[in-house]
Amino acid sequence: MDRIQAMQIFVRVAEAGSFIHAAQTLSLPASTVTSTIKSLEKYLRVRLLNRTTRRVSLTPEGALYLTQCRQILDLIEQTESSLTDSVTRPQGRLRVDMPGGIAHFVVMPNLKDFYRRYPDIYLMIGVNDRRVDLVQEGVDCVIRTGELNDSTLVARPLGRFRWITCASPAYLEEKGIPQTPEDLSHHRAVHYFSGHTKRADEMGFVSGTKKMSVSVSGAAAVNETGLYIKMCLEGFGLAQLAETVVSEHLQEGRLIEVLSDWQPASVPVTLLYPHQRFLSPTVRAFADWVAELIRDSNSSI
Repeated sequence: MDRIQAMQIFVRVAEAGSFIHAAQTLSLPASTVTSTIKSLEKYLRVRLLNRTTRRVSLTPEGALYLTQCRQILDLIEQTESSLTDSVTRPQGRLRVDMPGGIAHFVVMPNLKDFYRRYPDIYLMIGVNDRRVDLVQEGVDCVIRTGELNDSTLVARPLGRFRWITCASPAYLEEKGIPQTPEDLSHHRAVHYFSGHTKRADEMGFVSGTKKMSVSVSGAAAVNETGLYIKMCLEGFGLAQLAETVVSEHLQEGRLIEVLSDWQPASVPVTLLYPHQRFLSPTVRAFADWVAELIRDSNSSI
């Protein structure tokens, strides 16, 4: 039995709470994961996990062993990194997750630059606007926008996005250009909803020290940034978006900013990764690169 591999599999099962989920994130057959844990328990002569039909949980001995395994595996990773050129030439598989707007309009246009710098990193890019569970889904790091409420992850601030309210020229020709938030009672919006959205029909505004939220009627709501932008371009209503994400549409006149004196509050952009003693060189390389992208995109607007 490869004891190091057995530790890695045990940690993954303990974090995922499932043999099947662990096998999927490790790209191993479920039977291999199950047999490895059985062999490990037999070798240690102690039960590490309680099994039920729905989930596995740690025994007291398993919880202690999990802590020690993490320390050992972190030390091995750090030792190996110090003896190779992986810090200066990161390599390996990196699974990242990010909102659609950032993926399509910030990362994708610059992806060739990433591979010029880091040709040995294999990126697995997950694109969606929902909040993923890094541990359960085997994700190395995620990019999130907005305020954070998850204290179990390590957060690295990447910058802030200036947000704007905008609409298509055709929509503004039909409904007129709003001059104040109060004018929105005569307008419609494309609504955006997500798992943490309080009210999809509300638009927020800030002017100096003044803040206000306005309910705006609409005909549809979406939960994906690309579709949200598409509906705005097609004239379905007003939308509030990061200026960086729609900068090309603004420059070419396909979208027009309105209510510039009453902008939505700027939104923080953060990279999150599971807490560990040593930060992976691949995660560090990706974080540095994305932070540079966001800084450059804000300065070019």
